[in-house]
Amino acid sequence: MKLRPLDDRVVIKQSEAQEKTSGGIFLPDTAKEKPQIGKIVATGPGKLLDDGKRGEMSVKKDDKVIYAKYGGNEVEIEGEKYVILRESDLLGIVEK
Repeated sequence: MKLRPLDDRVVIKQSEAQEKTSGGIFLPDTAKEKPQIGKIVATGPGKLLDDGKRGEMSVKKDDKVIYAKYGGNEVEIEGEKYVILRESDLLGIVEK
């Protein structure tokens, strides 16, 4: 199954939640924080502008990004968790 976002939306595969703290304490499922970093797996064609043209997306497939903690919509497809959100909800690109 393929998921193709519309307009200026992106599909992000969430990173895994941390299993333990930096001090070595293992976290139960209820204490794990929702990850805010993920990898873009698909982008839409861009926002439709007033003149009828499409704006260019500033991110591309395979970019690692940080996004708003409670932004977007979570979906599960074939057992994988994804987040669909607008490009404006992205906070930054993680550079290597």
